[in-house]
Amino acid sequence: MLKIGVIVGREWSWPPAFIEEVNERKAGVIAEFAKLGGTRMNEPCEYAVIVDRISHEVPYYRTYLKNAVLQGTYVVNNPFMWSADDKFFGASLATKLGIPSPRTVVLPNKDYVPGIVHSESLRNLIYPVPWAEHVEYLGGFPVVLKDAHGGGWKNVHVVHSMDELFARYNESGLLTMILQEYIKWDNYVRCMCIGQEEVYVAKYDPINRRYGRHDLPPDLYERIVRDSLRLVRALGYDMNTIEWAIRDGVPYAIDFMNPAPDMDINSTGYEYHRWCVEKMADLCIRRALEPRPQQTPYRLDV
Repeated sequence: MLKIGVIVGREWSWPPAFIEEVNERKAGVIAEFAKLGGTRMNEPCEYAVIVDRISHEVPYYRTYLKNAVLQGTYVVNNPFMWSADDKFFGASLATKLGIPSPRTVVLPNKDYVPGIVHSESLRNLIYPVPWAEHVEYLGGFPVVLKDAHGGGWKNVHVVHSMDELFARYNESGLLTMILQEYIKWDNYVRCMCIGQEEVYVAKYDPINRRYGRHDLPPDLYERIVRDSLRLVRALGYDMNTIEWAIRDGVPYAIDFMNPAPDMDINSTGYEYHRWCVEKMADLCIRRALEPRPQQTPYRLDV
């Protein structure tokens, strides 16, 4: 019997609903919570597919998943891409694709690990950072300061002055931060993308983190769906959300590094939650029954 493993953290509405959905379909595939207790080198993986919801916070899981891909397991989402992704790369990628995105600058870190001697280890860095030039490039204040690798709206600050920018930057420690143009939006939506084929568009309040039914006109809806699929296909993500801030009829891709997106019934609501359960079941069963290689940075034909 083919197996789908689920790796989760604290969330407790989507994972059991997904497992129940897969198992009730009786498609020759069963789903279960993966159990891990240390992994030996080149160890075979018992799962045809693994759904990863938490490896960004549990490093051992990420290491385990890379070996699983080596053994032929299809992992949602690809741990090699997830390890390499960041919000600055995403902004550059969107721009390359011709998709509107806020102007973005990645900054040198505020602090460094022990052993970094500033006068010797950082000789490539310009000091002081040309803050005024960066802010001018972004169109002036307000600007957004955020963690290049973060999620869940952690370490995100809208700053309105140079003094406020310095204060927030000085709190960032070892994080790599980005500065981003502030988009004063008229409308805001969040798109759940599954399998690089399916898109669920929901109205979203990013301040209070509430979902609702979108009110987009058909042409704008179609553009957002099309561009959402272009982004996840370029990134290689099978499970991701993309947030769009709409200003003067133009959708700006604000945040699309969400490879463990919110699927919880308590925040998304029942309809959105069930869509995620069913579409993820479709995807994972298909990947188990019709296996295909996952894109990786390594080669075995050497």
